Amino acid sequence: MTPDPLTDAARRALDGVYDPELDEPITDLGFVRSVEADAARRLTVHLRLPTSFCSPNFAYLMASDAKDALSSLPGATAVVVVLDDHHDSEIINRGLAADAGYRGTFGAEAERDLEELRRTFRRKAHAAAMERALTRLLRARPDLPEVALHDVVLADLPDDDATRALLRRRAAYGLGLAPTDPVLVDDDGRPLPPEDIPVRLRFARAVRISIDGNAHFCRGLLRTRYPDSTTDQAPRPWDATRPVDPVNSLKENVS
Repeated sequence: MTPDPLTDAARRALDGVYDPELDEPITDLGFVRSVEADAARRLTVHLRLPTSFCSPNFAYLMASDAKDALSSLPGATAVVVVLDDHHDSEIINRGLAADAGYRGTFGAEAERDLEELRRTFRRKAHAAAMERALTRLLRARPDLPEVALHDVVLADLPDDDATRALLRRRAAYGLGLAPTDPVLVDDDGRPLPPEDIPVRLRFARAVRISIDGNAHFCRGLLRTRYPDSTTDQAPRPWDATRPVDPVNSLKENVS
């Protein structure tokens, strides 16, 4: 079958849509069930989730972000995003079709402002990415004491996937990207005094372990629910310096 440039472009666009809690592309997680373009160049995308009771907030965020990403594609005359097999599929799909927005979709059931939700998830994603990059730095430089992380700036980090992920998270969270900007900061982007470094690192490590563990669990649930999703899941980019297993990592960091 001849590849369709529009569906190929659509899949690339969906690579930039992330699960807000797991901080991974929905394409890597296997959440994209199908991408089709008809003769009129109308795109239809079906999404699936690990369970029928995944948080409606998370489900809506992913489906809405997917529609936004696809709507900007040149050549697409219309975009339809459908969430399959979720207990709120009807509500979410109706809201997406009408471009009703988050509050227009859920009405009085909308628990929080959508941007507030995004901010919360971006904060967690940044903390996890920061810890991952700094842990890799400490492993590469065993002579570097933990307290010295106070002086580490972005230019000190290696040019690798962990650093690039951190830069993406900083940009999404609104933090600086200058080479002289400190790496270890609090949730407001402020540098930490040396005495606060151990607590901040432990907190960030707990966030990262939680995200990694949830991602591992959700991938397994999706494969159980949809056996054909196995081939759609991309390997999770664990720390290349030392492969990390979520369960063993948790034991290691609480011992």
